[in-house]
Amino acid sequence: MRCPFCQHPVHPSAPECPSCRLTYPRTSALLGALPRLAPVVADTTGSLKPAEQSKLKARIAKIQRRFPELVLQVVLHRFPEEHPFSLHVFWLFNAGSFAGDGNRGKHNHALLLAIDPARGESAIIPGYGLEPFLSAEALDHLLEMAGPAWENGNWADGILRVLDGLDPWLETIGVPDDADGATCGEY
Repeated sequence: MRCPFCQHPVHPSAPECPSCRLTYPRTSALLGALPRLAPVVADTTGSLKPAEQSKLKARIAKIQRRFPELVLQVVLHRFPEEHPFSLHVFWLFNAGSFAGDGNRGKHNHALLLAIDPARGESAIIPGYGLEPFLSAEALDHLLEMAGPAWENGNWADGILRVLDGLDPWLETIGVPDDADGATCGEY
C-alpha cells in the first residue's frame, strides 16, 4: 500500500507513514467529521437521478447475493481541493467503516468506489481482506472502463461499467472467508 498523502510505500501493519508520519487519527483530525452517507449508494452531489440510484442498488444487491462477504459502497461527493483526493478516499474508507466495526484487518471485505464529479477524480479502495487479490493495475483498469461515460457526465453508466468489470474479477478470486491478508495497524 502507499501513503494516501505522500505516496510513499507503507507496510499495512505500520503505525504511521515512515515518510510523512500520516496516521488515520491525524487524517481524521485534519479532515473532520464524516458526511452523512446513505448505505450502498451515497450521492451528496445530486449527480444521480433516483431511478439511476435504484438501478445501481439493484446491481450491487445482485453482486452481494453471489458474494455475501463483500460490502460494496459507492460514494459521489465533492471533496475540498486543498488536500489530495487519495487522502480524502483513505479517510472516507476508514471513517465510514463500511464492513462494520467487527470486520477489521483481514476480515474487511469492503470495496469503496469514490467519485468526485467536480474534481474529475475517482478511486476504488479495497479492505485489507481483498487487498492481497487486487493489483493497482486491476483497480486502474476498472476505473478506465468507466472513463468514457464519466467524461460525458454519465455517472451511473460509468459505475455500472465498474460493477460489470468487478463481477468477473470476483468470480476468479472468490471473496475469501478468511484471507491471509496483512493485519491492520493503526495506519
